Amino acid sequence: MWQTIKFYFISALIIGLAGLALYYQYFPQRTVVQTTVDTPAILRQIQALSELTTVRYNIQKVIGLKEQKVPFGSEQVLMLVQAKVLGGVNLAGATVRRTDSVVMIGLPPASILDVSLDDKETKVWDRSKTWWTPWVSLNPDLEQNARRAALEDVRLAALQMGILSNAQQNAEIIIRNFLQTIGFNQISFSITPVDRRN
Repeated sequence: MWQTIKFYFISALIIGLAGLALYYQYFPQRTVVQTTVDTPAILRQIQALSELTTVRYNIQKVIGLKEQKVPFGSEQVLMLVQAKVLGGVNLAGATVRRTDSVVMIGLPPASILDVSLDDKETKVWDRSKTWWTPWVSLNPDLEQNARRAALEDVRLAALQMGILSNAQQNAEIIIRNFLQTIGFNQISFSITPVDRRN
């Protein structure tokens, strides 16, 4: 009797193991990797990027500045300026929220981070004063004043060319790529208002 029970037990065990092997062969188990979202860690990683420069415009302009003299006459300078404008996002104001499947990033609006003239490529094209006022002395600060005016002109030109929208789009692309490399695929962006009181 024990021989029969032993035979049936071993047979059932062999059939069970063979069935289990066949099941795993035809229905392989897929490993599910679940990424846990540590919101403060993501926020620290994004804010560590600090001022994220995402776009650079090179702008060339001709700037003229005229100064009236007292009691009459004038002096003027004409400059060819080459300038660099950097646009981007200050990530110190970024926020991160999450749901079960989506990481929501709040970015401050893009801004112009820097405007500078290339001194090697910026040249005075012409400088003159009215010919019939030879006693009027030249203003040594006129060229510097023209450079300051050029910076403002270049800033306005960059804004008209759409530097802010380009900077915002590029910031989103960079952050999306960064988060995808660490395993997050569902990412949404919004623009957070800037607190002007600080």
